[in-house]
Amino acid sequence: MTLSESLERLKALGSDRLRAQNVRHGVTGEQYGVKMGDIRTVAKEIKTDHDLALQLWEDGSFEARLLAILVMKPKQLSAEQLDRMVRANTLAQVADWLGSYVVKLHPEKEKLRQQWMASSHPMAARAGWSLTAERIGKGADGLDLPAILDRLEREMPGAAPETQWTMNTALASVGIHHPEHRARALAIGEALGIYRDYPTWPGCTSPFAPIWINEMVSRQAGRK
Repeated sequence: MTLSESLERLKALGSDRLRAQNVRHGVTGEQYGVKMGDIRTVAKEIKTDHDLALQLWEDGSFEARLLAILVMKPKQLSAEQLDRMVRANTLAQVADWLGSYVVKLHPEKEKLRQQWMASSHPMAARAGWSLTAERIGKGADGLDLPAILDRLEREMPGAAPETQWTMNTALASVGIHHPEHRARALAIGEALGIYRDYPTWPGCTSPFAPIWINEMVSRQAGRK
């Protein structure tokens, strides 16, 4: 499938209703209004096409970048290319897909994590904290958790919204996976109050760290 054919498919699948909904959810810039399931269907038709993925990414529209993420080969990106992609994006959903399907599979993700953790760029820092949260959840080997909690306590209140979200994930991950640091993680979450009043759908867990931590710990206990 060529770039023009891919974009025509996305255009044909779009709707005014979904475009309006996306805007309400914070999507800015060019978009087609395509359902996520339809984007995945087009990706399955393409399978893997790294050259096309790079062209789709450069197109810059919301759905083109999501499609690009699904059909690219993470290991064919240099660390410098991936860093530019992370910094070029401004949308949370694109950042989340890029993190899950590309960044976390990249062979130099630890080098990038360290670089991004020292960055003032909101999307780079978001990616750095996301990778840190992943490491915390997998055992945190080599990480100084007290120092990470110090940073979270100090930096979260003034962090950009994009970064604050994954910083909060890291805070919750400490509390969920490391009982020896749970009391402090809970105390930090309570004191900062970030996402305390975040609207949450019925059946979903609140992103407010103390609720999130306690809910996940309770589930873990129930499985024993």
